[in-house]
Amino acid sequence: MSSLFSTQLPEPLASRLRPRSLDEFVGQAQLLGPGAPLRAALDRRVVDSMILWGPPGVGKTTLARLLAHATDAEFVAFSAVSDGVARVREVVAEAARRREFGRATLLFVDEIHRFNRAQQDAFLPHVEAGTVVLVGATTENPSFALTGALLSRARVVVLQALTPGDLGTLVRRALADQDRGLGARLLTMADDVIGQLAELADGDARRMLGVLEAAAALVSDGSAITMEHVTHAAQRRMPRYDRSGEEHYNLISALHKALRGSDPQGALYWLARMIEGGEDPRFIGRRMVRMATEDIGLADPQALPLALAAVQTYERLGSPEGELAIAEAAVYLATAPKSNRVYTAWKAALDAARATPAAPVPLHLRNAPTGLMKELGYGHGYQYAFESPDAYVPQDYLPPEVKMRTFYEAGPFGFEKDIGKRLAWWQQMRERATADTPPSGKSPSGDAGAGSPQGEPEHER
Repeated sequence: MSSLFSTQLPEPLASRLRPRSLDEFVGQAQLLGPGAPLRAALDRRVVDSMILWGPPGVGKTTLARLLAHATDAEFVAFSAVSDGVARVREVVAEAARRREFGRATLLFVDEIHRFNRAQQDAFLPHVEAGTVVLVGATTENPSFALTGALLSRARVVVLQALTPGDLGTLVRRALADQDRGLGARLLTMADDVIGQLAELADGDARRMLGVLEAAAALVSDGSAITMEHVTHAAQRRMPRYDRSGEEHYNLISALHKALRGSDPQGALYWLARMIEGGEDPRFIGRRMVRMATEDIGLADPQALPLALAAVQTYERLGSPEGELAIAEAAVYLATAPKSNRVYTAWKAALDAARATPAAPVPLHLRNAPTGLMKELGYGHGYQYAFESPDAYVPQDYLPPEVKMRTFYEAGPFGFEKDIGKRLAWWQQMRERATADTPPSGKSPSGDAGAGSPQGEPEHER
């Protein structure tokens, strides 16, 4: 009597249809097409160590197996999740024995980005000595995930997401193949359904074949698989997103650039992609606060408090209600006037402060809480701005080392346009004071004090 645990589950369709030769391999024409570099190396039956970088379900593992087969090398799989350095020594010893008999070893390391630096370094001497040909597979950007030493010994081969045409080819092959596919069941699918299934897969052949197999289980032999069956089998289309990987940084970069570029449509789309992918809206909100200061600044002083309010609103409401506040902030930031003048001014001020760390505070700006300090001239000559009718007195506020520097210049948009008018007026007053001409006390509008910094300027609201 067989037990429940002795029952063998059927092999998944994606595994059964795994290509057995390069001729069966679908996609990656840029690598395997006529004259392509990898195809040329295979024709010479020579394969060097490499890192296969690409999204899930594009054939990284299959390609590694085919590379071993094409070069008559022993294929040895190594898991970055379960295997350790001890297993490396074991594999290397076996590879050395094969090498004595003239046979190479292709060591395939799936999810190689999960290895830490010490584990990656364990491969280096054996790759250099030619004991093994290392082929790693990763969905993460090798520049971030792998050490420079390993990257210098293994070239990076980029695999692209499969196109809808590639995926359609795989669907038709699965439906027709009677030995490994679903051909014996005489199932059919309309072209438009195949196209929608391919779009649903987002370039992932393994995901697509899994959905196809689940949809086929919903119909009887000789029936047609409809979009209703596909939708029921897929349940929900999950976006390709990794909160700690490259796609995380790609999407937040796209959102930031859409906001900076004043495109609310792009901002909402990339925001929705991140939320649907499982990103923490609080992370997005914090990034928007930064955008408000870096890319909008004083062109719209309301951008920063609104971004902060969106974060606080989400903290109180949570998902999904609080996500609307983040979306509202995204639209506001995208449509606000832009200026990075404060951002660049701050960087310039930091550079100046680092270049002149010992520049003394001018005497007239120093604090003088004691009699001795007053005797030494601390605070002497300081003019209190509010004793002037315009609440402005031309005097120096920088040490001599940076006296001629201008860190902040107002931009021409939004609220900064008003700031620019004030700065220009104050500059005129300084120039008159330098020329020993008493200030007229008149504002740019011609009325004494009416357009001064303390007056109420006409803002663009």
